[in-house]
Amino acid sequence: MSGGRIVREARRRAGLSQAQLAERVGTTQSAIARIERGTTEPSFARVVDLVAATGLSLVPQMLEPDGSDWSLAVDNLRLSLDARVRRHRSALRFAQAGREAMRGRG
Repeated sequence: MSGGRIVREARRRAGLSQAQLAERVGTTQSAIARIERGTTEPSFARVVDLVAATGLSLVPQMLEPDGSDWSLAVDNLRLSLDARVRRHRSALRFAQAGREAMRGRG
């Protein structure tokens, strides 16, 4: 799941508009919209901060695979090659930032 999807889910669960979340974190509604659309990929630390601003916590977990990755593969096959590469690079940066953030906590 991308950082933008996590932020959108947290915001919706908290019952906040994009403008309300933006106000809480000192940014603009359009910046939140870009994050949620995936136009801008926030760092893991930024995602944690945005989720916290909704009153929720982001808790990373490592789980055994459950087969849901197949739906992601099907979605990726619908994308152009360039879009797939961009998506995978973005996911890699997000995962690396998460690992770095977890190292800093322990």
